[in-house]
Amino acid sequence: MDRVIYLAMAGAKATMQRQDVLAHNLANASTTGFRAEMMAFRSVPVLGDGASTRVYAIESTPGYNADPGPVAATGRNLDVAMKGQAWLAVQGRDGTEAYTRNGALDVDSQGLLTTRTGQPVLGDGGPITVPANAQVLIGADGTLTATVAGGKPQGIGRLKLVTPEAPLLRGEDGLFRGADGDLQTDATARVQDGALEGSNVSPVESMVAMIAAARQFEQQMKMLSTSQEREQSATKLLSSG
Repeated sequence: MDRVIYLAMAGAKATMQRQDVLAHNLANASTTGFRAEMMAFRSVPVLGDGASTRVYAIESTPGYNADPGPVAATGRNLDVAMKGQAWLAVQGRDGTEAYTRNGALDVDSQGLLTTRTGQPVLGDGGPITVPANAQVLIGADGTLTATVAGGKPQGIGRLKLVTPEAPLLRGEDGLFRGADGDLQTDATARVQDGALEGSNVSPVESMVAMIAAARQFEQQMKMLSTSQEREQSATKLLSSG
């Protein structure tokens, strides 16, 4: 009886965590450059005297789906979609270097090139400054060219693009970072201007997975109820003797 209770309890807890991840992914199905979060679990027995039948499920090798999302043309000069496995370097709110696939860029009131969510975009030498009232064009290699009032085009920097060799770590701010610190610029990385990459979350697959997880949770709750009923029946039988 003890084994059934702890197996069902561990399974129900893991299923609830899976539902949270699926709900988060589904909520970001239309977020530009979003990477679907993935979770894996493994069974671990509880150590100690009298606990050999107790097994818990713990999170193992969490990560994200690295498949590129669909690319849609926008025609906007400051929109870029990273090609292949390239990532755009930005400055997080904590001041550290972070990476994103969201290439919807803007120029703030101070002339800094930023993402739509306000993170400064990094170039080879740090944050990129755009001249006032300049029209900015972004080349395939990330080079930025600014033209002011019909003057001659001038280079103002180059987007820092990186291609991770190992999976990045997702932070609580939604940005990704290297496991061993900042990554080196990849000179071969390319972008597509006038386009944005969508989320790689499949709403249909997420909904089906949520339904399956809900049914699994119901079965685990039923196992707990059945176990309780059997325990009560056994106690009643023993007490009547």
